[in-house]
Amino acid sequence: MGPTAVQALRPVSKAVFDIHLMIVQPERYVEDFIKAGADSVTVQAEACLHLQRTLTQIREAGARAGVALNPATPPEALEYVLNDLDLILVMTVNPGFGGQAFLPAMLPKIRRVRAMIESVSHPIHLEVDGGIAAETVGAVTEAGANVLVAGTAIYRHPEGVADGIRLLRAAVLPSA
Repeated sequence: MGPTAVQALRPVSKAVFDIHLMIVQPERYVEDFIKAGADSVTVQAEACLHLQRTLTQIREAGARAGVALNPATPPEALEYVLNDLDLILVMTVNPGFGGQAFLPAMLPKIRRVRAMIESVSHPIHLEVDGGIAAETVGAVTEAGANVLVAGTAIYRHPEGVADGIRLLRAAVLPSA
């Protein structure tokens, strides 16, 4: 989805538009997405030569700033930019295509990131993306995630999107 798609959707949706720029040199596109209506922009730690500069660019353009970590990237990559973050996205699959299986080895990483977040004085959301399904949301939220990205579990659910969402909510909020 490019800035044009965000611009077309923004007038008809009150949803939060959290744009994940999984691209090299994301700083080239940050302002275009924010001008188009992005509420937050998340960049890959591995793709930014000057991560802190890119996070400052996002915030100065008026959006919340986030960083995504691929499975092999250690949480310590964020140690010196924690005060510049509003969101940390832990990838629990190797990015590339939908429908991949959740990597259970990422649960300790989610816990480590949560502990890092607790060490700063401002709120930072902990988002998890990859293999999120009714079977994995309990462990992921228990490890500290408070924002979940689900694709296959919703859009490929055999009973339809509404049932996929209902099952995920029930797994996280059993009384709902």
